[in-house]
Amino acid sequence: MDSINEKSLLVESPFEQSDVEYDQKEVAYGGFFEMQKWQLRHRMFSGEWTEHFRREIFCRGNAVAGIIYDPWRDEIALIEQFRVGAHAHPTGPWCLEVVAGMMDKGGESPEEVMARELEEEAGLQAKGMEFICRYLSSPGGTDEEVFLYALLCDLSGAGGIHGLDEEHEDIRLLVFPAQEVFAAMLNGRMNNAATLIGLQWLQLNRERLRGQASVLE
Repeated sequence: MDSINEKSLLVESPFEQSDVEYDQKEVAYGGFFEMQKWQLRHRMFSGEWTEHFRREIFCRGNAVAGIIYDPWRDEIALIEQFRVGAHAHPTGPWCLEVVAGMMDKGGESPEEVMARELEEEAGLQAKGMEFICRYLSSPGGTDEEVFLYALLCDLSGAGGIHGLDEEHEDIRLLVFPAQEVFAAMLNGRMNNAATLIGLQWLQLNRERLRGQASVLE
């Protein structure tokens, strides 16, 4: 292997897909989600190979998420719903979040899934949608990748209970002044990565979005 150019580390990795060898992949559990057991080895920074070892992979699939912002009223909408993974969290299992959903419909683009989830979970249609980033939610144990968006919506009169009965969803839409959300976003209720990343991005881009709002009217 060629020596690593440290100056290029922020742009590209010295490794490629061919630097990993998979000897075995098997399903350990298949249900609402799937857990797989992999036997593999990979090349090291020294140029040598690791020994073969096993990892369990939580195969969740990709997802979309969107922070709802009204640039005309300077308001943010968040949804509140029960999350079983937060059952032991100090603030309880009802979390304040961005709208989100799994990319489980064949042929849909991330933007199409995002628009569908916005309608299902918040009863809204976006006047504008801006891509923020894509990130791996927890690459040490799951393959899930999240596509994150800013959803520019008219929040006048927004609220109520939403969600699909067949998916056991009971979702409340709440609207707050933007500054109130920013002041409280680290208090523990907004305790997932998509929400915090979306809010921090919105803090940085809020004035630009407000300045461009007239184009969307």
